[in-house]
Amino acid sequence: MPHPLLLADPETAKDVLTFVGRAARITDEGVRLQAAQGVLALTTAALAPHGLFDQTPTVLAMRIVHADPELACDLVVDSLSPSENDRALTLPDTGMSPAWAGIAPPRGGWETTGTLTASVIAQRAQWGISAVAHGTAPGAGEEAVRALRAAIWGAPDEELAGLPRGVAFAADALGFVSGEEQVPVMTSGRWTRLAFRRGHVLARGPVASGLTPVRDTGA
Repeated sequence: MPHPLLLADPETAKDVLTFVGRAARITDEGVRLQAAQGVLALTTAALAPHGLFDQTPTVLAMRIVHADPELACDLVVDSLSPSENDRALTLPDTGMSPAWAGIAPPRGGWETTGTLTASVIAQRAQWGISAVAHGTAPGAGEEAVRALRAAIWGAPDEELAGLPRGVAFAADALGFVSGEEQVPVMTSGRWTRLAFRRGHVLARGPVASGLTPVRDTGA
């Protein structure tokens, strides 16, 4: 018997379906569903490293909605579907285990460091989309396209306060950009968060790799 995901109301169920549908257009690594105490957090990776030496930053998009108070879950799914109950969505038979889902942004310690204008974020997203489209050679393989996307979206952008351009891609693709909103920029440790009214985009820089400096030992 399919397992239901019970939301607060029919509009929230439609909202969740919209988020999952948008996520499916930019990644095949699913959406993480974390529910507790009447709140459901949906998270997807717009950008994530593949492999130990991949220096691509992690960029996550998150939306938080109200759910049934008794709903408790933590799983990653590739899809959701409507059910006869307009407050409920049907979960797939199996879940997923993408590497990015094991990376948890901090829950607290966030400090506001500035703001970005939503229109600038939208402009940088469109610039990146155009750069990817024009940079993709006909017949390019999956690895080549992935490398191009990582290079364009993973690059720091001065107009985005030095954040990877992928934050603009995530905000645009998940429908967070709206009007002339001033978006707070917050930091906690290695993480940076853009707090849109419609959702959050979180970015973490690449993990340092290579040998550590040699240190003197002894007296």
